[in-house]
Amino acid sequence: MISDVRNVAALGKKVITEVERAVVGKHDLLETVICSVLASGHILFEDFPGLGKTLIARSFATALGLDFKRIQFTPDLLPGDITGGYIFNRNESSFELRKGPIFSHLILADEINRASPKTQSALLEAMQEARVTLEGETLNLPEPFLVLATQNPIEYEGTFPLPEAQLDRFMIKLSVGYPTLEQEKEILQRRHSRRIEEVVLIPVTSAAEVLEMREVVETVHVDEDLEMYIARLVHETRSDRRVAVGASPRASLAFLKMAKARAALNGRTYILPDDIKHFAIPVLSHRMIMQPEYWMGRRVAEEVIADVLSKVAVPVMRAV
Repeated sequence: MISDVRNVAALGKKVITEVERAVVGKHDLLETVICSVLASGHILFEDFPGLGKTLIARSFATALGLDFKRIQFTPDLLPGDITGGYIFNRNESSFELRKGPIFSHLILADEINRASPKTQSALLEAMQEARVTLEGETLNLPEPFLVLATQNPIEYEGTFPLPEAQLDRFMIKLSVGYPTLEQEKEILQRRHSRRIEEVVLIPVTSAAEVLEMREVVETVHVDEDLEMYIARLVHETRSDRRVAVGASPRASLAFLKMAKARAALNGRTYILPDDIKHFAIPVLSHRMIMQPEYWMGRRVAEEVIADVLSKVAVPVMRAV
């Protein structure tokens, strides 16, 4: 029974340690991923090929004890290929439901921007409400339900940009980044030593325990001044001259849930301003639409976020 934040912190660190047997040199990134899992948030990975995005998703699914399905998004993928549908059974003379890969705990939507908008929209209801509607019947998805999606930031031919409504449903956007020289050497050494391609991981938790951890995270205290701090950060993105459309209230909720998850992962029953600031780029960068003259500037969103953080005064915390 996971009863308090100390249990969450201990179990969360065990999960990260297990994943690090497969993923080298990305501790901070893995902490952010586990925070998103505890905050019931979907994740968008935007980075170059071959940096371990699929490996991270599969490793977390194994370490967390969750069912895992990988969906390769292509231009000819149809919504029914994701959700499934009713198939006529000639032997029984009736229609029977054949569930698609979305009926799993953790979904890897690989190269999500290669599918058509019609197919991308098949994920909208699932990501927002953890359910799908087939032939007028609403079916609940397994709990917990998480979508980890990937997209390549440099290939645009044959892709369909994600609509803002879907981008907003991802709690955070992350970039894996290249390993350092020493880390890349360690990757080679580990591969040579084990003599097999895959790293065999073992489950640390179960689906039921992940849900218990989420319940504990919900009990983390949030000071009113910090709630106002979150609101001001998000509000400030809407008044910057470089931003055409600022972050939505979903960004405020994402800040709140991610900060509570980070506090619990660190064994605290309350959040600090640093818990909020830590997630500024992952929470805000994909939720702002820049003015047309800044569309080609890849770092403009980060510059806006840095300015927002410098403008909004950090509240002085009282003793809890």
